[in-house]
Amino acid sequence: MAIDLSLAPRRLTRPSAATVRPGSGGATGALICLVLVLGLATVAWPRDVTFALFIPLAVAARMVLSTRRTVLVFAAIGVVYLMSALDSGGSEAFALGLVLASTMVVVSVVDRRHTRAGVTTAVGGSMLMDLRERLRVQGQLPILPAGWNVESSVQPAYGDSFSGDFVVGNCPTRDRFDLALVDVSGKGCTAGTRSLLLGGAFAGLLGAMEPDRFLPAANDYLMRQGWSEGFATAVHASVDLATGAYSIGSAGHPPAMHFRAGSGRFARIDGASGIALGILDRQSADDFTRVSGRLERGDALLFFTDGVIEQPGMDLMQGVDRMLGHADRALSVGARGAATRICTMGSGGLADDRAVVVIWRE
Repeated sequence: MAIDLSLAPRRLTRPSAATVRPGSGGATGALICLVLVLGLATVAWPRDVTFALFIPLAVAARMVLSTRRTVLVFAAIGVVYLMSALDSGGSEAFALGLVLASTMVVVSVVDRRHTRAGVTTAVGGSMLMDLRERLRVQGQLPILPAGWNVESSVQPAYGDSFSGDFVVGNCPTRDRFDLALVDVSGKGCTAGTRSLLLGGAFAGLLGAMEPDRFLPAANDYLMRQGWSEGFATAVHASVDLATGAYSIGSAGHPPAMHFRAGSGRFARIDGASGIALGILDRQSADDFTRVSGRLERGDALLFFTDGVIEQPGMDLMQGVDRMLGHADRALSVGARGAATRICTMGSGGLADDRAVVVIWRE
């Protein structure tokens, strides 16, 4: 599933307290009552009511209740089962008891991470949904003044809901647009939580300081997190919307491309260099060399992550050439929607996170 970041601003809705609060005492009581009713039914109608009906109750308890309340429900199930089994006897009751006990153990072991965090499975799902929504809203780019446009597309590996690639943008003044495209190490939920943390911090840094200070400040923030494998590559661009002049800095990121309307071709923007964020401490502006240029009418800037150009067994330059071929075709039918078309055709395919940003001047 591709996540195409819309340009229309939306308000982020927070989940209600009932959504994120662990199972209440009422839910615990209801499940225990169901257990008791089911136990009485197995005694009254042993041929028609099977012990296997306890299994969905055990699974439901683990999904919606906290650990302590789940133990209460499990204990009630065990007591009722023993009473029913003693009354009915038989090898079938013993076999179903083993299945029931195994089910309780499996659902508890599988959910051990939620247990350590102090949340239930249902609460964990709500938190992940909220995280995904925050990542989507956080990546929305501002609407630029007339004559300027920007679009982005982020597509997680294997169609996941979370990506290690993210983009943030800001217009600190009427005539200035700042953008950062970041590729965080890792994939899936681990990368998604890091993306959320870094995205919020980097969005706050954009426009709060001069362009040449953004990457050093981002590196300092990442170093303070103390992640053992938490590095990231990034490209930062600052565009003067009045003159078209731009400045680009890079931290271990693939080079940006400049589409020149006069020649109808892409030109690689060389010279922007720097070490990836989160590796060396106390980086200064001098450690991140920036390059400058100008966007004329009809020109465009193309930014992308390594998932768009990397492919096993293929040289990196071949991946760049392949991407530029797709970019030429994508822009030939208009710049609008080009980010999504280029991102979809990335060399990494579904095996890697991909992100593309296109800024163009009409």
